[in-house]
Amino acid sequence: MIQSKDNSEHYIWGENCDSWILKNDGKLSVKQEIMPSGTSEKLHFHHFAEQFFYILKGKAVLFIDDEKLSVKGGESITITPKSKHYIANESDEDLEFLVISSPSTDNDRTEV
Repeated sequence: MIQSKDNSEHYIWGENCDSWILKNDGKLSVKQEIMPSGTSEKLHFHHFAEQFFYILKGKAVLFIDDEKLSVKGGESITITPKSKHYIANESDEDLEFLVISSPSTDNDRTEV
């Protein structure tokens, strides 16, 4: 089946951020997300999951183990298991990205 935002499960998280679950089978999770200007998630880590963020549009700020990194459209970053991190949109525009996790982050998120 061809997946897109139009036919995928959708949910809202944080401060009115959108997420579409394109794939989630335990071994692999792929989500397309949009974060409005001025939003961020909470500092957390995953015990087992490695995450790959690919920025489609806008500019993300990722905080990973006390380091602040800017990642713009067309760029990506990998976050290893147990790394404390969060993503934020400090720009004036929406941020759109893919987050790919292996294995899935279901039941593998610990807030700090």
